[in-house]
Parts: sequence; C-alpha cells; structure tokens
Amino acid sequence: MKQMRKARRWPPLEANAPFEQVAERLEEIVAVLEAGDLPLERSLQAFEEGVALARRAQQSLDAMERRIEVLTREGDLKPLPQESVDDAVEDE
Repeated sequence: MKQMRKARRWPPLEANAPFEQVAERLEEIVAVLEAGDLPLERSLQAFEEGVALARRAQQSLDAMERRIEVLTREGDLKPLPQESVDDAVEDE
C-alpha cells in the first residue's frame, strides 16, 4: 500500500494576492492531488481550496478582460483609473 503523505498546509493567500500567486498555488494543489497520496479528508480540503482559487483567478481574468474592453472601445490605450472601469462596466 502506498504511504500517505503528511497533510500539507499552505499559508493563506492575502485577499489582494496577485493573479500569478493565485495561479501558482492552484498549480501546487493540482500537483499534490494528482500525486494521489493524501488522505481522503485532506484531498477534499485541497480540492475545496483549489475550487475557491480557480474562482478567484477567473474573477481576476474577467476584470482584466473588462478593462481591455473599455480601453479598446474608447480607443485610448493608456491605463484608466479603476473607478472609471467600474463605472463603464456598470453602465453596460
């Protein structure tokens, strides 16, 4: 029987952690789950954290996509203040 790895605990990510850090953590979780040597309960915890991180990453990508749409629609390719982006998205 395969020896189970000791459950790994990752330190919590800050609420404003950059997309790259979220993606990196998600990749670590996927690798650990794919290895298949965590106990079932810890696998479920890691999966839950992975789902939450995937949602968080998707939200970041969606926000970036909205910013690009606003910039290209206005024909002005310089960065806009976040408030302008939020207002433009709400008006749609």
